Amino acid sequence: MTQVMIQMEDELSKELHQVCEDIGLPVSAAFLIFAKRVARDRKIPFELSAAPDPFDAPRNMEHLRRSIAQLNAGQGTEHELIEDTADA
Repeated sequence: MTQVMIQMEDELSKELHQVCEDIGLPVSAAFLIFAKRVARDRKIPFELSAAPDPFDAPRNMEHLRRSIAQLNAGQGTEHELIEDTADA
């Protein structure tokens, strides 16, 4: 039998363990299922895509950081909410 070590971020590991616990499946069994499926089907058992969620895109994250910095520096612009104008 071969032992495989996988490194991942702590938060991802916690989420993975929680999901597997909710299903009633040890994490090692989840990875074994994945490995057997890859070996049997000769492909990854889910679609891989190069198109990331646009919210998490580096360009958007940088825009958000700049916007937060502007707000923290008191350079924000106040706007009325759509709900507020509907009541007028």
